[in-house]
Amino acid sequence: MSQKFKELIDSERPVLIDFFATWCGPCKVQSSVLTTVKENIGDLARIVKIDIDQFPAIAAEYGVRGVPTLAVFKKGDLLYKESGVHDVNTLTDLLKKFA
Repeated sequence: MSQKFKELIDSERPVLIDFFATWCGPCKVQSSVLTTVKENIGDLARIVKIDIDQFPAIAAEYGVRGVPTLAVFKKGDLLYKESGVHDVNTLTDLLKKFA
C-alpha cells in the first residue's frame, strides 16, 4: 500500500486524506461532511479515506495520533494536517486554495 499511497499523494491535483477508524464516532460525522465537500469541489481535488487500523504504518509515517486527522497533499508535499472534525466550508475553501 505504501507505494500506492506515494503515487496517490504525488498527484498534481490536491489529495485530501481522511485518516479514520471504524470505531470512531467523530469520524462518522467527518465522513458525511466530506461527502458534501466532494460535491462542492468536484474534480478540483480527490478525497481518500485511510483506515488507521488497516494501514497503521502509513498513519505512523505521517504522525497521525488521533482520528479523524485530515491531511492535504499535492505533488508529494504535505500542505495541511489537522486533527478533529472540520466543517464543510473550511474544507471546501482549503481544497480550492490548494487546487
